Amino acid sequence: MNLNLLSPLYRLADRVRYFKERNLGRRGEDLAHRYLRKHGFTIAARNWRPPQGGGEIDLVAWDKTAEGDSLVFVEVKTRASGQWSAPERGINAEKMLALRRAARDYVRRSGADPALVRFDAISISGGRVEHLRDAFAWNLSVY
Repeated sequence: MNLNLLSPLYRLADRVRYFKERNLGRRGEDLAHRYLRKHGFTIAARNWRPPQGGGEIDLVAWDKTAEGDSLVFVEVKTRASGQWSAPERGINAEKMLALRRAARDYVRRSGADPALVRFDAISISGGRVEHLRDAFAWNLSVY
């Protein structure tokens, strides 16, 4: 199905839902989800939390490229505008550690190859989407 034909309908539905709920983070995750799908990613999970707690991964996706498949954990940061600070600056060391722990649990449960893992960030500011590949390292020695 051609997503371009449905875009006006998606935008209208989004406006109605977000106006009612006023949830900027949810809107950003929806935009990031559509962006990744449009660029060939396969979304495996949204808002995934390990059963024992300790973090949430906004989007889990597979990136199928000519070099091979990558399991991508995506952190989405959204701001109404980039006037004060870039959204991705909200990913601090504590957040990275929580994301790594949750990702490690996801990899263990799914049986995926840890060598295929990467962390991306999607920064949304004023409707502009910026995809930052390899935003931070997997770094298994941290645990």
